[in-house]
Amino acid sequence: MAEGDKSRRVKNMNQEKDENLNENGQMILEENKEKKKILLLSIIGEIEGHEAAPNQNKATKYDHVLPRLAAFEDDDGLEGLLVLLNTQGGDVDAGLAIAEMIASLSKPTVSLVLGGSHSIGVPLAVSTDYSFIVESGTLLIHPVRMGGMVIGAPQSYAYFKRVQDRITGFIAEHSRTTQEKLEEMMMDNTELTKDLGTILVGKEAVDAGLINEVGGISQALSHLKSMIKSGKQNS
Repeated sequence: MAEGDKSRRVKNMNQEKDENLNENGQMILEENKEKKKILLLSIIGEIEGHEAAPNQNKATKYDHVLPRLAAFEDDDGLEGLLVLLNTQGGDVDAGLAIAEMIASLSKPTVSLVLGGSHSIGVPLAVSTDYSFIVESGTLLIHPVRMGGMVIGAPQSYAYFKRVQDRITGFIAEHSRTTQEKLEEMMMDNTELTKDLGTILVGKEAVDAGLINEVGGISQALSHLKSMIKSGKQNS
């Protein structure tokens, strides 16, 4: 390959990497001494569902994330996934779709909560094989809310309960807590001034059985590389 062609190829690859980072918060981490190729996926702001979030809002688009996760699973060159979370929550179906995709991956996965992973962000935080939260990071657990018109009928409340059971069931299955405990935290009326629910900060999330460990990016990357090296998903 001519030197000029090689230079253009490198430039195009770098440009594509920058565009992917700017647009989707995704990049490949590969400049490490262990030569591990890791997909970095950022889930930030509002988790956008079938309706677009307002232009001024930071949002994670599930229709961008799902194909990227499928491509990650299919790419033999990528060895692990690191998910960075700082989200206020958002669309329930979109959040659960992403969480189920992450949970079904065959390669090692690690999540790191930075800032907060609230509402439907909690299933995302626990969907990986191992999870970290920084000392100041938060999880917010509260009852399901619905915007727009709601018909005041028993069927509406039954539907809300089924949606809530989907969320608590997923969290319980992928963490060290129970649906009963999650429902207790959801209905707590002593912590939030304008809502029901529970906020867990750093170690509190670990003590509650939702997150595996308190730590930052160094610990998360180190643990993921160790999982890749050992060939184990759960560590």
